[in-house]
Amino acid sequence: MQTQTLERMESEVRTYSRSFPVVFNKALNARLTDEDGREYIDFLAGAGTLNYGHNNPHIKQAMVDYLASDGIIHGLDFWTVAKRDYLETLEEVILKPRGLDYKIHLPGPTGTNAVEAAIRLARVAKGRHNIVSFTNGFHGVTMGALAVTGNSKFREATGGVPTLGGTFMPFDGYMGEHADTLDYFEKLLGDKSGGLDTPAAVIVETVQGEGGINVSSIEWLQRLEKICRAHDILLIVDDIQAGCGRTGKFFSFEHAGITPDIVTNSKSLSGLGLPFAHVLMRPELDKWKPGQYNGTFRGFNLAFVTATAAMRKYWSDDTFERDVQRKGRIVEERFQKLARLISEKGNPASERGRGLMRGIDVGSGELADRITGRAFENGLVIETSGQAGEVVKCLCPLTITDEDLLEGLDILERSIVEVLN
Repeated sequence: MQTQTLERMESEVRTYSRSFPVVFNKALNARLTDEDGREYIDFLAGAGTLNYGHNNPHIKQAMVDYLASDGIIHGLDFWTVAKRDYLETLEEVILKPRGLDYKIHLPGPTGTNAVEAAIRLARVAKGRHNIVSFTNGFHGVTMGALAVTGNSKFREATGGVPTLGGTFMPFDGYMGEHADTLDYFEKLLGDKSGGLDTPAAVIVETVQGEGGINVSSIEWLQRLEKICRAHDILLIVDDIQAGCGRTGKFFSFEHAGITPDIVTNSKSLSGLGLPFAHVLMRPELDKWKPGQYNGTFRGFNLAFVTATAAMRKYWSDDTFERDVQRKGRIVEERFQKLARLISEKGNPASERGRGLMRGIDVGSGELADRITGRAFENGLVIETSGQAGEVVKCLCPLTITDEDLLEGLDILERSIVEVLN
């Protein structure tokens, strides 16, 4: 296995290749194969981009057929058959069954593009600049998205240029399990001397992925929506990592029964790992002037095709989401067992998550790195998250077979035992 060219030519900014220093060659569903033929079970899935697995055959075939037909691949924001099919399927399969009425903005193809568009739209719609976000939140690495991202590692990379326009509030649980952090937010909104500029919007992840699999309670989300309504503040749900079925529902906010004003999706939206993002907005918020938010890659026709195939295959009824929830319970039970095992060895640990977005907080980034490093040696790709990298995070494909899921969990357990003994 030769890595010299890669190490010599690729920027030092690279990350995942440091944790998994092999050259991958092939992949199918939840298994990766390196160029020497060794297989690994994938509990990372493109950081939540491959919810339907690597090279999903049904979705891939839709793309192959479209390419063979000489369908439009790039078309700026032209109207195309692929775009129409995508929008009609999104409305028919996803929005209408959930009682949602949204217009769709197709920004650039990544999650941070969607966040930039969403917060800028909120400012245009409300005529205010301030956006409230939450501790440990991650929303992207462009300047607008960084202003509402908490992690100093990303914020410091601006080279000292200040990130403006965001105000941070404590996320659910940030002040301890018995404190309702929304008391503080609501208090500031009602205090003319509190120093909080009335926000145009609040942006929130219902489960914070990069932040450490921090889960907001149903009650907290419902109260947040009520506060936003009472103060004429738009509610933006960043569903880039937690959406597209990751928590056991297509939208993560469905668990709480709330209706955001604006929703951002990317990562698994295309269904096949193709770059693709959209912003959903209540129709009356569509205040854009033509071309006011521009970009060369506004909607990717191949991604329209694969996203349409994914929606029709997996979301036409509730069979898939029930299976995701079932697998989530398997991971939850095993992670609870592993957390007890780690705690018994003198390292307090806890399990948390929703659906198949789960983590074990082992209390130490150094310990988490040792566990994931040993897991990789044993044939499992799994990463960490959290402000100090202290959470071992499972983002396996939602389509993973029970056999691969259980084998991956067995590898993780064996790796933890080896590290702690």
